[in-house]
Amino acid sequence: MLGSAAMSDLSIDATAYLNEHLDGWNRAMGLTFVSATADEVVAELVVGPVHLQPYGIVHGGVHAGIIETVCSAGAAVHAFSAGRSVVGLENHTSFIRAVRAGKLRVRARPLTRGRRSQVWEATVEDDAGKMVATGRVRLLCLEPDAEVAGGAVRAPG
Repeated sequence: MLGSAAMSDLSIDATAYLNEHLDGWNRAMGLTFVSATADEVVAELVVGPVHLQPYGIVHGGVHAGIIETVCSAGAAVHAFSAGRSVVGLENHTSFIRAVRAGKLRVRARPLTRGRRSQVWEATVEDDAGKMVATGRVRLLCLEPDAEVAGGAVRAPG
């Protein structure tokens, strides 16, 4: 399990774990983690009809969602090393260039990692390596016994 004693090592690569425990949204989007550590998370998805809005371009919610996903995953890997978890507080995503097809690659890195909060920044690139979206996610670090929406926060698995 990601939150176990093995996570006390910040150098852990959580890629396999994340791919084995994709949640409903990540699975529906077809998101696959390429790499995942406490210092950087990279994920990809192949654009399909489910990602498009009525004009035939990738929906802004897809960009915001994959940015939040990779930032949250990196923050979680870092927080789990201290027996904690994280939840998102804020997601600011900017759309730079429209995309209709191909593969999207999203990469996140931490800007700050404190005891109570973390801020991560991510970029989304198309097949040609052109930036199509960028964003920042602010996350709250939770104590082990914290509840959110009436339930315990814990890693799947």
